[in-house]
Amino acid sequence: MEVKGDILIVDDTPNNIHLLDKMLGENGYKVRKVISGERALKAVSILPPDLILLDVKMPGMDGYEVCHSLKKQEDTAGIPIIFVSALDDVFDKVKGFEAGGADYIIKPFEPKEVLVRVEAQLKMRRLQQQLLCANERLSAQNAQLTQEIKGRQQAEASLKVFMHAVSHDLRNPVTGMSMVLQTYLKEQPAGHQRVAGENDVVIDRLSFERIVQSCSRQLKLINSLIEMQQHEILGVPLDLQSISLYTLTCSILSEWEPMLAKRQVVLKHQIAPDLPNVCVDIDQIWRVFENLIGNALKYNQPGFTLTIDASFDRESYLCCTVADNGVGIKPQQLASLFDLYVRGSGVKRTSGVGLGLYISKQIVAAHGGEIGVESELGKGTVFWFTLPVGK
Repeated sequence: MEVKGDILIVDDTPNNIHLLDKMLGENGYKVRKVISGERALKAVSILPPDLILLDVKMPGMDGYEVCHSLKKQEDTAGIPIIFVSALDDVFDKVKGFEAGGADYIIKPFEPKEVLVRVEAQLKMRRLQQQLLCANERLSAQNAQLTQEIKGRQQAEASLKVFMHAVSHDLRNPVTGMSMVLQTYLKEQPAGHQRVAGENDVVIDRLSFERIVQSCSRQLKLINSLIEMQQHEILGVPLDLQSISLYTLTCSILSEWEPMLAKRQVVLKHQIAPDLPNVCVDIDQIWRVFENLIGNALKYNQPGFTLTIDASFDRESYLCCTVADNGVGIKPQQLASLFDLYVRGSGVKRTSGVGLGLYISKQIVAAHGGEIGVESELGKGTVFWFTLPVGK
């Protein structure tokens, strides 16, 4: 038979001990027996039981004193104690509960009543122990999480300092190199063949143009890093103007037309010309549209459909959307897509370090708007953001 629990009986009357021992043993409990309060404390110190059935009136140390002593000690305070006594006065019961007793049974007792009360206290004890273990695990997890958060915050702070220093140290030499290369390229007309000297290294024009493009990309990345740092410290500076969203997006798409045509993108410009003007910083919102269009080109295969649209979001805001019918974004990525240094995983190799959407969110927030994304794998992605209507 499976042992239900270890019970210590403390009583100076042999008949009571025998009756309780027989009843509990037949019902699957392991029973230990002592006949005095002093022996009870010694037995508990050697091996704490799951529950104690404790008589009140005993020679020497009575039951109340035993209970007080056990409840004072941290390692025995949680053991449930049921008083079993012939003292049936309310005062005696109250005194037992004040001493720390969990229950009080009056002699003579009904065996079934004792079993029910014992089982109830043991069940409560098990639940308390489970709760304690759960709390300890939760406390350990919280401590670990706190440590991880602290570590991440320190790492982010160090990374920001590093990126800020590196960005500023790199911008000047890269800017200088870019200017020299572009000037040299302009001075050499297409098809011009320069006679190489003994110490000259000859580079074909296509390779030279690729070097110039690579240098421009590096400079653009460095400027984005510096701008991100400035936005975090000073906020996004705005030069607000009232402008037609239709006119603004026409200008943006006009610049992107060669790239869209090269990638065989089907463009749907659905913003109505009669929408009210928006009050925005034109350069900053231009960047938001460029980031969203650039991401669509970066993460989708050629030939996808790109839709630019806008509608009333609420009385004083327009909601702009940049949608594609491309590969979509994994659900687990959506929540962190606008976080710092987060990049998509739709293609194996892409330039950038995950600043575009982060900066876009800062820009839209500076205008008092919101930005978000909805996506389904294999069906496409919709980025949306709100802008205030101009006055």
